[in-house]
Amino acid sequence: MSGGTVGMSGRRHRLENHAAACGWGLWAILMLFGPGAQAQVGDLSPITDSMLGEARAAHLLERAGFGGRPDEIAELARLSPKAAVRRLVYFEGAPEVALPAFEHSGVFEAALDPFPVSRPATTELAAAKGEALGVKVKAGGNRPIQPVVDRFFYWLRASRLETDRVAYWWAGRMLTSPRPLTEKMALFWHGHFATNEEKVRDYRKMLQQVELFQREGLGNFRTLLLAVAKNPAMLAFLDAGVNVKGAPNENFAREIMELFTMGVGHYGEQDIREAARAFTGWNYRGLDYQFNPAQHDDAEKTVLGVKGNLGGEEVIDIILAQPVTAEYLASKIYRYYVRDDPDPALRKALGDRLRALDYELSPFLETLFLSQDFHAPESMATRIRSPVELVVSTYRKLDLTRIPGVPDLNETCEALGQRLLFPPTVAGWAYGRSWITPGLMLARGNFVLDVMFPDITYIARDRYPEYGADDEIATVHQRIRAGLDITAATAPPAEEGGAEMMAVSNAMADRDEAFNTRYASYRGWQRAVERVQPIPRTYARLDLTAWVTAANAGSPEEVVDLLVRRFLVVPLDVPARRELADFLADELGTRDIAAATTYLEDPLRKLLHLILSRPEYQLG
Repeated sequence: MSGGTVGMSGRRHRLENHAAACGWGLWAILMLFGPGAQAQVGDLSPITDSMLGEARAAHLLERAGFGGRPDEIAELARLSPKAAVRRLVYFEGAPEVALPAFEHSGVFEAALDPFPVSRPATTELAAAKGEALGVKVKAGGNRPIQPVVDRFFYWLRASRLETDRVAYWWAGRMLTSPRPLTEKMALFWHGHFATNEEKVRDYRKMLQQVELFQREGLGNFRTLLLAVAKNPAMLAFLDAGVNVKGAPNENFAREIMELFTMGVGHYGEQDIREAARAFTGWNYRGLDYQFNPAQHDDAEKTVLGVKGNLGGEEVIDIILAQPVTAEYLASKIYRYYVRDDPDPALRKALGDRLRALDYELSPFLETLFLSQDFHAPESMATRIRSPVELVVSTYRKLDLTRIPGVPDLNETCEALGQRLLFPPTVAGWAYGRSWITPGLMLARGNFVLDVMFPDITYIARDRYPEYGADDEIATVHQRIRAGLDITAATAPPAEEGGAEMMAVSNAMADRDEAFNTRYASYRGWQRAVERVQPIPRTYARLDLTAWVTAANAGSPEEVVDLLVRRFLVVPLDVPARRELADFLADELGTRDIAAATTYLEDPLRKLLHLILSRPEYQLG
């Protein structure tokens, strides 16, 4: 598997041969291709089958959500294609469930806003005004600015920890929502309009943006784009505060054209400069958009050939009027939901369709999900799951109702390459083949291993933070508890005196300084851990034996079939199935499943680990 999609050439014939050899017969063919396998690549006209069918239901749930459980697939399969798609896109017939709102820990205080851009900016403000972040500078004594710097680092640490909780909350919605397309589309927009907590440094703004994607992500793109452009997370991330009349900052203007709407090569540098002037004065206060007329350049501008006294909203409308914008956006949505690399004719057809719909996203998705192209063999089981999709779909198919705390969601997704609320750049994630390397395949297998056989020695980093290569936090903590003064406790490793330092510490004169950054970092973590609610460190409670018993699977081959049908969208070939069945028989010491029921669970978990570590499981 070498790319974002897997070629289908010749695969159907090979699968037919494998199915015939192993007795799967029609099921294996239909499970992958379903009825109406004549669907054509590039054809946006709808399929016309009377029922969606099991294979297409599984395919639709994979792409429009995070995979389907057997009962969900069976229910959707009985509907007509149009009814099934309308249930997923417009939620017709889907239950209305009030999903819980994010529960804040109460770590934010009004005095923290506006938060300085850096630690030096904080100390300079404190020195100039005698206070910062709601904390006054000490009137005398050593380290007079220390309490201010402590507060600065407290908010950095608390916001980071609270952001990790936001990620758990969001993943929980992905797992349990009866309207999974809302969350799947929000995940798409999170990668499209990428912002990162490390730059924004305010979990509230990150949460607000996720909620915007959930609320508007299936609506009108103009409405969404304008809301994102005025969203404090985006304004902070792209430096709106320094985009003012007479000194325009081009960050947002460049990204809105290059990444959010048009793509490279469809505008000039002069267009960027002029658009930046149009967005001057756009800023935020707290969690609210704020326009400052005094900072706005209201002189004449020319953007993409349109001249006038243009503001930001006018520039957005000019961009949306460009045919390339609809083509760029429609093609990106297509690659996310269908397959990579649509040809030029299909890209134009997609763009024309989105423009004809006036950028309404739900009917565009309805067109995609009903199309011959979406259900063509070349589109089915060819998309590599992103890390978040892999993790959430695994938990869904395991019938879990909450995201476990072990393995840690954030650490797992980071190891796999996609940590929620921390995209690597403003361009988001690359998707496709970027998710699959030898190292990442191993990490994906390790994730499954951690679910099947959890690490009971896991140390939660939101309770026991590490900071720096030398575990700075633990070192400072141990020294402070041992009675060392701040100077000695925060000395870098090169200055340590080992046991000798302990002996002479009481005789050392504490350094005379305005503040100590390493101590402030330690105190920041200490206060943040104290105030931020802990992530519940629950484990995945599995009972694979109950599945096997309920299905009356009597042989290793039947057990393998049961698990493969539940978890894979690509039927395994004969040698792979035989190898897995033999593995289970060896682990059990028998081929009689009923005789091994009392000790079946661990061998089943080992077997499922092998299945979910295979390349086929990476496809959705």
